[in-house]
Amino acid sequence: MSDRILVIGSGAREHAIAVTLLAGRTVNEVFCAPGNPGMALDGIHLADLDTTDSAAVVDYIHQHSIDWVFVGPEQPLIEGLVDHLTEAGIRAFGPTRAAAQIEGSKDFAKALMRRHGIPTAAYATFDRLEPAQQYVREHGAPIVVKADGLAAGKGVTVAMTLDQALDALEQVFVDRRFGQAGARVVIEDYMSGQECSLMCFVRGEQVWPMPLAQDHKPAYDNDKGPNTGGMGAYSPLPQFGDDLADMALETIVKPTVRAMVEEGTPFTGILYTGLMVTDQGPKVVEFNARMGDPETEVVLPLLTSDLALGIRTLMDGGEPTFTWRRDVSEICVVLAADGYPGHPDKGAPVPLVEPREDLQAYYAGVDGSIQGGLTAASGRTAVIRASGPDLRQAQERIYGLLDDLDTSGLFYRHDIGHRGLETL
Repeated sequence: MSDRILVIGSGAREHAIAVTLLAGRTVNEVFCAPGNPGMALDGIHLADLDTTDSAAVVDYIHQHSIDWVFVGPEQPLIEGLVDHLTEAGIRAFGPTRAAAQIEGSKDFAKALMRRHGIPTAAYATFDRLEPAQQYVREHGAPIVVKADGLAAGKGVTVAMTLDQALDALEQVFVDRRFGQAGARVVIEDYMSGQECSLMCFVRGEQVWPMPLAQDHKPAYDNDKGPNTGGMGAYSPLPQFGDDLADMALETIVKPTVRAMVEEGTPFTGILYTGLMVTDQGPKVVEFNARMGDPETEVVLPLLTSDLALGIRTLMDGGEPTFTWRRDVSEICVVLAADGYPGHPDKGAPVPLVEPREDLQAYYAGVDGSIQGGLTAASGRTAVIRASGPDLRQAQERIYGLLDDLDTSGLFYRHDIGHRGLETL
């Protein structure tokens, strides 16, 4: 077996997926559509494709003798790319359009959890401003306001005051800040505790978990500033033992995938569960229908088995093997363009980092070429990861590297992993 695989996507997550696939003994070549110029450093072929044009994707797959496709981002999943590829006789790893609703609509996910008794915050859904305002005034703050649809990780406001909650509703319904994604809002009770992420390979009712990870959403140190798509992550989590992951699997993940089978929307792919670890146990913050970003960049380097072989076996209906290192810690830090997440500046040089086993750069919003240099083209430009025998040494290694790089025009958080370190 020597597969040629196409990865759909262009970000650091897809870079990490492509690198991990290419490292497998069963893989010959990995293509990424549309990819980004930084991926060329790792021998990944870039496919100049409009991935919203499913016919063009199908033609490319046939022309390049692609064996199967890994769909990375949420948008093509929610738009039904897996369905289109399957109809064309092409193997694709990811959920169908119907199953991807678990990410595409927060109301869909919350209603599913309510029907099946899956632990999450109490909520209400609104499609008009006035009743939403009334609900918020009656319930008070803190309270959480979420755009129902996809908003690139920026559609959530954790409102600590009533004014913040009402302002969030104005942004959704009056300013139309999130467009069609904000046609409805889900308003949730506030949950306190630490958040973490549990990603699982899923086929119907069967689940194969990955190590827990923790993302850092606020833009600046000490969890200050606006929410972003993620500024860094680490895995495993020294503050949580295996019992937390086991409890989340039994009370949340397995009941959710069973519920999706029962309701006629079976899920195959990667189910991401955002967890809040409360005094009452883990509860669901959100579901995603794909791998998290930047959690992927610290979880996949822990994999010791062949990712492609595991996924192919899963798709074939067999019993896949996914094995993970437990003797190292992984940490990653996002290099973002100044102005992110609001109006990121473009054009700043993005440093190149030569990959090695304990150090890797995964590129995202960049222009240029490896030979001519990369420049910032959007908010998150690169994710730099490092490993160490424990979290403290991994953190020292990553920041030692970053402090030596020229990051003019870019910024990064200096405290990724701080909650884990507090327990050491």
